[in-house]
Amino acid sequence: MSGLFGALSRASVNLFNLRMLWLWSWPMLVSALFWWVIGMFFWTPLSGWVLTIIPAETLQNWLESSRLQTIADSLENVINIVILMTLALTTSLVITALVTMPALVNFVAKRYYPDLVRMHGGTITGSLRNVFSAIAIFFVIWIVTLPLWFTGIGLFAPLFAAAYLNQRLFFYDAISEHANHTELIKLDTTDRPARWSLGFLTGLLQFVPFLNFFAPTLTALAFVHFELARLAKLRNSSS
Repeated sequence: MSGLFGALSRASVNLFNLRMLWLWSWPMLVSALFWWVIGMFFWTPLSGWVLTIIPAETLQNWLESSRLQTIADSLENVINIVILMTLALTTSLVITALVTMPALVNFVAKRYYPDLVRMHGGTITGSLRNVFSAIAIFFVIWIVTLPLWFTGIGLFAPLFAAAYLNQRLFFYDAISEHANHTELIKLDTTDRPARWSLGFLTGLLQFVPFLNFFAPTLTALAFVHFELARLAKLRNSSS
């Protein structure tokens, strides 16, 4: 558990580096602008689509019984905002994984693991396959659990989806340059509870206002720290 909090604390410190300012700001700004434009044109159709999936009448009754009449009266707008914010954050995570990850890996490796040899076990094809499969499964989880979001246990569904996406999206690229093929397989199949725990911890940040603006880069940095530390430990134990 100390490794998880150590990775998060180092990642948090790294965010204040001047070079990080651009790396964490532009993916979120681009994704937010993109989905804002999409929302302007597809707000009404999105409402109709959502209400075919979610039992709107049940939600309306639940909100009214909870005395949240104002929210109940604008249920469709609330759902639209939640969906568009989730899409914007997810898009930012994907941009971070596909575009800025190499810079983040180099930043962490040079400062914390300068002696860790790069074995280049990963490939661009492997990275793309990992990203798109993670996104596909994430949206399956997201859509299947969408009707449960406003019911008791369903409140954990978005967090579960975020945790899955974080631990799957950033694992491969965090060590693909440094690990060889055998090490990639071994690290992928070990310490999964720890990796999921880090996914949950970073997933929580995505639901905290203001902090969620930094969440994609902070998540990426935390996984780079976490996975490079695991790789270094693996090599030390086998030497």
